[in-house]
Amino acid sequence: MKILAIAGSNSEVSMNKQLVAYASTLFENAEVEVIDLNPFEMPIYKHERELAGGVPQEAHDFAAKIDGADVLLVSLGEHNGTYSTAFKNVFDWVSRIKDRTVWNEVPMLLMSTSPGGRGGAGVLEAASKRFPFHGGNVVETFSLPFFNDNFDKAAQKISNEEKDSELKEKIKKIAAIETILEK
Repeated sequence: MKILAIAGSNSEVSMNKQLVAYASTLFENAEVEVIDLNPFEMPIYKHERELAGGVPQEAHDFAAKIDGADVLLVSLGEHNGTYSTAFKNVFDWVSRIKDRTVWNEVPMLLMSTSPGGRGGAGVLEAASKRFPFHGGNVVETFSLPFFNDNFDKAAQKISNEEKDSELKEKIKKIAAIETILEK
């Protein structure tokens, strides 16, 4: 099983990257790639820019990573209640690739975390509603509130036992779906 773990942030110290990296370790016998958005930075999407130069190679590279995965783990940073600008720009450019959906129906665990009590609830709600229109097969969602209190940075894992168990159950569900699809 190939897992693509995407941190929907361009922060060098992204808490969402830490969360998605941890979640990726919970799959057994999986080939995992953890990425953030920095290698896929492109000019801000603009229709005239697309007409002049086409879709940037970075968007095609991001899409190829999605296409090579059996399961997507996507942990989105929340800025003002929705996607980060860095994520939205990659999303917009990939959506412009001819004859494709952004997420290509790959089973997905959609996640978010934040230092506050809502744990990125705004971005999870926005993405859960929007992604299915772009080939998003959102099987489960997971929110980790109060990241600094519930994630052990030294051990790189969730320290809140209840939230850790919740995530592990959701991982089991996705792993079972992928196992069924393989047969």
